[in-house]
This record gives sequence, C-alpha cells and structure tokens, in this order.
Amino acid sequence: MNLFVGNIPTTTTEKEIEVMFGNFGAVTEVKIIKDRFTGEPRGFGFVRMVSDEEAKAAIRALNNKKIDGKTLIVSVAKAQNRSAKKRF
Repeated sequence: MNLFVGNIPTTTTEKEIEVMFGNFGAVTEVKIIKDRFTGEPRGFGFVRMVSDEEAKAAIRALNNKKIDGKTLIVSVAKAQNRSAKKRF
C-alpha cells in the first residue's frame, strides 16, 4: 500500500521515515519530495509498505503524531492522474 505523508519537518531524512514506519511492518520505498530547483524538501512524501494491514496500523499510530514541532499527516495515497500532468 502506498501512503502519503504530509507536514514532514525539513530536517527529517528518508532513513528516519523508513525506521518510523518500519516499526509497523516492511517498508519497500520511502520518497521525500524535493523542490526541483533548490533540492530542498517540500514537506511531504510517500511510503510504500508491503502489507495493507501494517500500513493501516502505521496510519493509526502516526497520523497526527508530533515530530519536531510539526503534526504529521498520514493517509492512503491517492492514485495520480497522469493525463492531468501534461505540460506544454
């Protein structure tokens, strides 16, 4: 299951997110989205977990959890509509 993680402190690393979510099950991928021009984290990312049940447990435990003064937002990621991203 692919999870959306929002309101991530800019000092948090992908490894830290992996460990945090790994407490609830197997994590296959962590991606913190960065600004394409500056390379700075944009404050959100995605975590892919093997088991839907483990992912749901992570959502219950980590959604609204405070990390470095910020409250995480954790939910099931919505499917991206690729056709809406066309750039001219």
